[in-house]
Amino acid sequence: MPIPQSVPGVDRSLLRDDVYRRLRDAIVDGTFLPGEQLKDADLAQWLGVSRTPVREALLRLGASGLVVAVPGRSTTVSAIDPKAVRDARDVVAAMHVLVAREMAGTLSEAEVSRMRDANERFARALGAGDTDAALDADEALHGVPVSALGNCAIEAVLDQFGPVVRRAERDRFAAGGQASIERHERLIELLVSGDAEQASELTFEIWHSLPAEGATPSA
Repeated sequence: MPIPQSVPGVDRSLLRDDVYRRLRDAIVDGTFLPGEQLKDADLAQWLGVSRTPVREALLRLGASGLVVAVPGRSTTVSAIDPKAVRDARDVVAAMHVLVAREMAGTLSEAEVSRMRDANERFARALGAGDTDAALDADEALHGVPVSALGNCAIEAVLDQFGPVVRRAERDRFAAGGQASIERHERLIELLVSGDAEQASELTFEIWHSLPAEGATPSA
């Protein structure tokens, strides 16, 4: 797939984290396909930045397993590997279980409202067949308690391994995912009621419904 021509570049004043997020999202949403070669010069031109933040972003993407770099040769988008998905899923699940346990009974009304709103957007996106919007809404929902907890270590782990799981989730949400709406609603109620044990168990179930093959997640 050629470098997209219609996407506006990143403002030169933005930090390298923004370049990383743009490239990460382009891999997760399928703009860049498995096996596709990524050239830092082309990417820098696309984003309107120098090669330095692009190279740094590619190193971070390599650490996450989203790209494979051969020193002195090329960098390509990695395939969706079952073991990599399983490993990432287990780590992501453990982080969200910890968040659920810590945040049960402590979310503010505004935070709960944001979770409910995200689930409504998630349901609408599924109904419209908009996989990208469904993924965004799902990530927003699960991100509310993570942000509320404010544990930088957990956020760093999720930032590294979350995209591997999200990439695999596209297949599930493209095919449906209606059961996730009810699970989300139940999770919100458990967090509101302060039932840390049940909220943790449901969170574990949600993330582990993504099988090793990465074909049918329902987070």
